[in-house]
Amino acid sequence: MGRAKATASERSISAGSDFLHLTITDATPGGRAAWLTDRLRQAIAEGRVPVGDRLPPTRELAADLGVSRGVVTEAYQRLTEEGHIAGRGRAGTVVVAAPAAPTPTPAAAPAPVTTFPPAPGTDIFDAVRAAHASIDLTPGVPDLAAFPRADWLRAERSVLRRLAAADLGYGDPCGTPALRQAVAAWLARNRGISVDPAEVIIVAGVSQALGLLAQALTAAGLDRVAVEDPGSLGVRQHLNNWRMDTPPISVDDAGLRVDELTASGVPAVMLTPAHQFPTGVVLDGDRRRQLVAWARAGGLIIEDDYDAEHRYDRPPVPALRGLLPEQVCYAGSVSKLLAPALRVGWLLVPARLREAVVAAKRNADLGNAVLPQLVLAELMTSGAFERHLRLLRRRHIRRRDAMIAALARALPSATVHGAAAGLHLMITLDDTVVDTELAAATLARGVKVQPLSWHCQRPYRPGLVLGYAARTPTEIEDGVAAVAAALGAQDRPA
Repeated sequence: MGRAKATASERSISAGSDFLHLTITDATPGGRAAWLTDRLRQAIAEGRVPVGDRLPPTRELAADLGVSRGVVTEAYQRLTEEGHIAGRGRAGTVVVAAPAAPTPTPAAAPAPVTTFPPAPGTDIFDAVRAAHASIDLTPGVPDLAAFPRADWLRAERSVLRRLAAADLGYGDPCGTPALRQAVAAWLARNRGISVDPAEVIIVAGVSQALGLLAQALTAAGLDRVAVEDPGSLGVRQHLNNWRMDTPPISVDDAGLRVDELTASGVPAVMLTPAHQFPTGVVLDGDRRRQLVAWARAGGLIIEDDYDAEHRYDRPPVPALRGLLPEQVCYAGSVSKLLAPALRVGWLLVPARLREAVVAAKRNADLGNAVLPQLVLAELMTSGAFERHLRLLRRRHIRRRDAMIAALARALPSATVHGAAAGLHLMITLDDTVVDTELAAATLARGVKVQPLSWHCQRPYRPGLVLGYAARTPTEIEDGVAAVAAALGAQDRPA
């Protein structure tokens, strides 16, 4: 006797005249793929096509709708890139994740120019995140739709099956042994860092790592940390919140100006050598040698390994920490690899700072939540983590190329920077442009970007920082078109 009820992975939706009540005459000429993508996305979001169900084969659905197979293939490809469906070989095309519920459109007018003030306060990123936009090109946002939910669930079940009751108690504030071991292996394999797992401190992202370091350095009598210019506004604000002075050091095409750092007399520097934010440059060999000499003479380096894993033209450069373990504080996280919501990162510090950093971590929160640490460790040791990154790299290359092509078409006068790695591009524009006003005008058209001037302490060319990792090629093209339209409107005489 056959089973009366099929499992989710066995359920299939047949294409027929009643499939989602789709009527191709509703689509505009030339826009059938976009129309079908929207209808399928809406059906998945509303649960009419639940997670675990199979979509009809492309040939079958195309015949039913009376369209070319290419229309259905394009729609499926877009939903695959968004992370909602996935090909499962003989099992067909399966729904793997529902879209997030859309943010209600506010009745008020689009965000005013003051959303992008020339001198942003510490709450600016909260305000920008809350601003409504149809297309979000904010830098530093990974493809959240691509989060490996199935792999995470498998890892979580595996962990829970073998978890002892005692493991659910308070743990080591430095993190679980399993995750520290997994991180140490990951760093040795991918970043050229040889470290004892006992030296790894698990933290709630790089932001907490900076806070812990600021407390330890202040206790040691150090209250000045030089930062890159241009450099991350968020990093600078975070250090300032811990009462650290952040003098700027110029960045050029070779990376941080070490001669300028030496002349400044500042005893410590915070930098992103593998992929500088926002310019995208990699600290070149000569500058690395200069920086190593500066550190060996007594300087302290805080290395944010920002976007190191997202290198597309060649393997990433090794981390500085591998060369100078006693002169480099090293921080990394899974925020750009999996999702910021996990709030999991790692910190390595020289032996002389370890006791103070661990004490600060203990006082902050007694340690990160244990269960997510164990699940992440399982993900990293099973190979699922690296498989996920390989998928992301392929997707990011397509989206980066789509943004470069869109910029070439819509903004040919813009200079593009940082295409070899990362999740964003930086563009610089004519000196007459006020980039904060351009960002506000672009938001009024439904597209969110960041003005480059926010990330500069000293005068620099105006521009924008544009994230591409979380958007489809079509959205990227539409977003760049909105930037071009906003810029064109500003150029027109009143």
